[in-house]
Amino acid sequence: MRYFIRFSYCGKNYCGFQRQKNKKTIQEELENALKKINNGKETPICASGRTDKGVHALGQTAHFDLEVKITEHKLKRALNTYLPEDIHVIKASQVDDSFHARFFVKSKKYQYILNLGEYNPIEKDYVYQYNYSLDLKAMKKALKIFRGTHDFRAFVTENENKKNCIRTIHKTSLKKDKTDPQKVIITFEGNGFMRYQVRNMVGILLKVGQKKIKPSYVKEILESKSRKRNGVTAPSVGLYLVNVKYHKNVKK
Repeated sequence: MRYFIRFSYCGKNYCGFQRQKNKKTIQEELENALKKINNGKETPICASGRTDKGVHALGQTAHFDLEVKITEHKLKRALNTYLPEDIHVIKASQVDDSFHARFFVKSKKYQYILNLGEYNPIEKDYVYQYNYSLDLKAMKKALKIFRGTHDFRAFVTENENKKNCIRTIHKTSLKKDKTDPQKVIITFEGNGFMRYQVRNMVGILLKVGQKKIKPSYVKEILESKSRKRNGVTAPSVGLYLVNVKYHKNVKK
C-alpha cells in the first residue's frame, strides 16, 4: 500500500534531505523509522524534491510503500515516535498506488527570512543575520523580474549545462514581518525550483538592496543564461520549504 506524508524539519543538524554516504540526512532518518514500522524491511521514500544542508521545511511531502497494514493515525504516531525531535510528521494518509510525490507536484512555495536589525545569536541557524539596512523598494522591483516562465540557467549552480532550466514562478513577494519589522520575508511560489535556484535569486536581490547593481541588471543576468553573470549564493539558514501543492485531480 502506498502512503503520503507531509512533514516538517529543522535542517540545522543535517547534510540536506537526500541520503548521502556517511552523512546524516533527513531521508535516512525517515527511512530508518519506516524500516522499524515495515517489519525490518528497507523502505525507500520519494520526496517532492531535495533540500540543501541547513535548509528547513514546514511542509515537505513524500510517498512510500508499506507491506504492513496500518491505519493513517497509527502510522503518523509511529513515525513521530521513531523520528528525532527535529523531524515531525504532520499528516499521513493512504493514497492511490499511481500517486507520485515528485511528478504530480503543481507548485512549491519557498520563503527566505532576513534579519536587518541587531544580530540575534538565538536565531542564527533559522534566520539569515544580514544585520544591515537594504533598499527594499529596489529589491521589490527586481523581484518582479523573476515572475513568469523563464530559462533560469543563470541561477543554477550545480550544472550550467543542465538541459532544461525552464521554470515558471507564479508569485513573488517581499514583506516585513508583522511581528518583527526588522525581519524581511521573501517569497517565491512556482511549478518547480532547481538546486540553489532560490538562494541564488536571493543573492542577486541582496546585491540590488546593497545598491551594487540596479534592478534592471537582474533582467540582463536572467536573459544572459550565464551563471558567471551572477555568482552570489545566499546562506542556507534563512530558507524554508513552506508548502507543496498537488493537482486537484490527483487522488491522495
